[in-house]
Amino acid sequence: MRYHSLGNSGLKVSALGLGTNAFGKRADQDTSIRIVHLALDSGINFLDTANIYAGTESERIIGQALTGRRHQAVLATKAGLVSGPGPNERGSSRFHLQRELEDSLRRLNTDYVDLYQIHTFDPSTPLEETLRTLDDMVSSGKVRYIGASNYAAWELMKALGISELKGYIRYVSTQTSYSLADRTPENELIPMCLDQGVGIIPYFPLAGGILSGKYSLTEKAPESSRAITDPSFNRFLNERTLTLGQNVSRLAAEHGYTSSTLSLAWLMNRPAVSSVIVGATRIEQVEDNLHSVSVALDSETSRELDEMSRAFRQGDPFATYRLP
Repeated sequence: MRYHSLGNSGLKVSALGLGTNAFGKRADQDTSIRIVHLALDSGINFLDTANIYAGTESERIIGQALTGRRHQAVLATKAGLVSGPGPNERGSSRFHLQRELEDSLRRLNTDYVDLYQIHTFDPSTPLEETLRTLDDMVSSGKVRYIGASNYAAWELMKALGISELKGYIRYVSTQTSYSLADRTPENELIPMCLDQGVGIIPYFPLAGGILSGKYSLTEKAPESSRAITDPSFNRFLNERTLTLGQNVSRLAAEHGYTSSTLSLAWLMNRPAVSSVIVGATRIEQVEDNLHSVSVALDSETSRELDEMSRAFRQGDPFATYRLP
């Protein structure tokens, strides 16, 4: 396994991380625990979850999986998206964040999280309130590092400026949709992160499976795929994205890789990327994804991937999550 610094911090995270959005939803508890154990045994130390994944089941299952192995994990969770019907069950106010952190710690069966992330920018709460709250959490020992998620470049830069002005703990990382099918972060967010020493944690690195080779222009989606289990995902399946998926699959086959392996290897070697979080519902998916860590892309293959995906620097992001 390769390890990278998380932004300009001293924290080392595995180049391949484990996303756990499916735990308790598309992967049952026993399968999820086996996936976590395989990941840890294989050198993956970065586990990413959130307070709202599968209701709250993802955090609870991870708490079970890490019994006796908490010291092996860099554990990351999030809060800030809608967690209930009440007016204070969303956003990044001190009221909401403090309650959500305590609930997450209880479900995760731990007394601290390594990386606490604000799930999305909250236009209704002053950034100074959010950052002071996070600073207090770090001072209390319940949080070690803080990160952002789904922030625009200007929002993240504003937060870093306030932290510097006030002497608060600063964001060391940010999560964003980033893949061969979504290169929009390269326009503003990644240059800003390189300048400020903020690590990028891509989510949807396989564009929900489009870059795994499982979808085609002519055949029906596999029964267990996201397109079947989550019909709203079909909005991403169009000629443009499916053609990219087929082109990546063709290039991967020429070099003896799976499409997933090639796509992840490309992303791991992009500037500012600290850890690529990939979800899994089966042990076999983790085993396949692990191959990407050892792939050394030659300049010609990198150039071909850059060329076939260049158009995806423009347009809307593949995904972003904002407060309603």
